[in-house]
Amino acid sequence: QLPLVESGGGLVQPGGSLRLSCEVSGFDLNYFAIGWFRQAPGKEREGVSCLSHNTGYTNYAASVKGRFTISGDNAKRTVYLQMNSLKPEDTAVYYCAADGRNYRLCGLTREQEYHSWGQGTQVTVSS
Repeated sequence: QLPLVESGGGLVQPGGSLRLSCEVSGFDLNYFAIGWFRQAPGKEREGVSCLSHNTGYTNYAASVKGRFTISGDNAKRTVYLQMNSLKPEDTAVYYCAADGRNYRLCGLTREQEYHSWGQGTQVTVSS
């Protein structure tokens, strides 16, 4: 089993909702922050949201704040990204990643500090 596995992507209409899951069986959420990043074709990868489960600290990109919610389930060793009011510009491959250094205060701007990445799941928002 891979240390991080994303699932839940698919095709959804604008205004719809989708929930992504990141199985983090290879990591202890008390010592690793989990971030969600996305990359559209021809565009730079950007941070979407992250969760420091140990402290409960969360971070969101301005473009998704109020629409997306990140959460974690310790028993299931899974981090979720609930995406509501989806827009066409949300279309991208979504990746989850783990950061073992800034696990108490996660960030979205220092991407190089996320050392482990999943393979990604495609999210397409289109009518």
